[in-house]
Amino acid sequence: MVTERVPVSLMSSVVAPEKPTSNTMGPKEVELILVKEQNGVQLTSTTLVTPTQTDPSGEEERETWGKKIDFLLSVIGFAVDLANVWRFPYLCYKNGGGAFLVPYLFFMVIAGMPLFYMELALGQYNREGAAGVWKICPIFKGVGFTVILISLYVGFYYNVIISWALFYLFSSFTGELPWVHCNNTWNSPNCSDWADNSSGSDIYKATPAQEYFERGVLHIQDSNGIDDLGRPRWQLTSCLAVVIVLLYFSLWKGVKTSGKVVWITATMPYVVLTVLLLRGVTLPGAIDGIKAYLSVDFLRLCDAKVWIEAATQICFSLGVGFGVLIAFSSYNKFSNNCYRDAIITSSINSLTSFFSGFVVFSFLGYMSYKHNVALDKVARDGAGLVFVIYPEAIATLPGSSVWAVIFFIMLLTLGIDSAMGGMESVITGLIDEFRFLHKHRELFTLLIVVATFLISLFCVTNGGMYVFTLLDHFAAGTSILFGVLIEAIGIAWFYGVDRFSDDIEEMIGQRPGMYWRLCWKFVSPCFLLFMVVVSFATFNPPSYGSYMFPPWANMVGWCLAMSSMAMVPLYAIYKLCTLPGKFCDRLAYAITPETEHHLVDSGEVRQFTLHHWLVV
Repeated sequence: MVTERVPVSLMSSVVAPEKPTSNTMGPKEVELILVKEQNGVQLTSTTLVTPTQTDPSGEEERETWGKKIDFLLSVIGFAVDLANVWRFPYLCYKNGGGAFLVPYLFFMVIAGMPLFYMELALGQYNREGAAGVWKICPIFKGVGFTVILISLYVGFYYNVIISWALFYLFSSFTGELPWVHCNNTWNSPNCSDWADNSSGSDIYKATPAQEYFERGVLHIQDSNGIDDLGRPRWQLTSCLAVVIVLLYFSLWKGVKTSGKVVWITATMPYVVLTVLLLRGVTLPGAIDGIKAYLSVDFLRLCDAKVWIEAATQICFSLGVGFGVLIAFSSYNKFSNNCYRDAIITSSINSLTSFFSGFVVFSFLGYMSYKHNVALDKVARDGAGLVFVIYPEAIATLPGSSVWAVIFFIMLLTLGIDSAMGGMESVITGLIDEFRFLHKHRELFTLLIVVATFLISLFCVTNGGMYVFTLLDHFAAGTSILFGVLIEAIGIAWFYGVDRFSDDIEEMIGQRPGMYWRLCWKFVSPCFLLFMVVVSFATFNPPSYGSYMFPPWANMVGWCLAMSSMAMVPLYAIYKLCTLPGKFCDRLAYAITPETEHHLVDSGEVRQFTLHHWLVV
């Protein structure tokens, strides 16, 4: 057998020339294979061979998801996280039950979905991370670094939650769960075993599950505050190290590996939630809990706080503003229908939040019935729900160890793919901005996860819960609302909603309707501006139980928040100072897409015309 490769230009008689397309990059070759049969007949076989494709700059073409479902599961896995289980159901119960869905769905339609769609389209069209996409308006590149920093900061403490879940998972492989009784070495005299005492006054004492979390896992009793942290505890440090290793080997090869991991991490929570619901509804008092979750009190809608909490939940539950959606969609094929993806994934996220409420409140109703206390005495949100109340409810079931293992596997999978998304935002955003890192992705990923691990060690000390609370309060609060606001203004006003719509039409063949364009230009920016103002106006200093943080800790927290927000003005000043020419020329270059800088040279600046600002 003889194999020969010749340029396609010399084989025009064998293979018809291909029509040039935008995706055709570099020469193609034809592999000519001559096979000589025994009977003397020669057969000629030709194969079109595509060399490694490169873009015009000579770099390798961007990798894409192995399958479309890999992308969808990655987005769903990131957006559906622990907050869907521990935050939304409690908000719904506290703010009028089913009536809470009115403001929630309202803000979802006018802000959540449009912003979700905007980020997916932005990443897919420009095929770069959170910073690189701002070649469409260079002066706003600072907001890309803002969201990258926020994702990095969140990783410092979010991985700690996953390590807690892993610690609980290991602790569940016992005949009797360690948070059942008060006879353990970590228990205090204040511990009250609900299983043996059902009087209402016992609710004000510490339960075995509460003491296990605070004293057995966190060892917070050995710390006097954030200025008395102590050394990292080896048990939690080991769990944190396992989480970091899992993250590294999920991310080191890019979307080719992470796209396979999410087949487990994004689907497992739905299996476990369904199993827990089937078990929960059979428990006594479960139906009462679900009724309380769904009870409709429309009078609560007259309270402005209900609307603010619904708006806040929308802002944080969809994962907009972390740069993750931009990073994930940048690995899509150019013609992928990002509009359909935005509708599907944002809807699944909201439906998951609603569905998890049935699971949570079936068990809360059971706890209320079992201990003969009002539901509001056991209902809570945050870490207290999944690490105190839920484990306590599971401990009372037959085969409690099995149910505990199932539950904490769900928490692990809920957390790990959200953590993967945050890390991917940082990695993709930086390697796209600093191109030399492309060839060293594995090493750079190792650097990021190790740095994250070292900072996270502060959260697994005796006083680590105080550091965790401080990070949780400041890292991604007002700063992320600010980041999304600047992002929306940069795209809809400076780049232009009409131009952005043209980009989407080029990708999917369908121009966004007037509704989407109005939301991008007016409704969503106004909504975000309102949320930023409310966030500042309603700010409360962080606290943990009765512990109030000292002033210096609050200052550190604000410095953390401001460090990410400051990237927007700092980069804008840097850009204006480094561009050539007079100030007007520099401003024109800074707000014009890099591909149109030649128009600036000829005096054609779209942003200097009234039509640009008025068109929708």
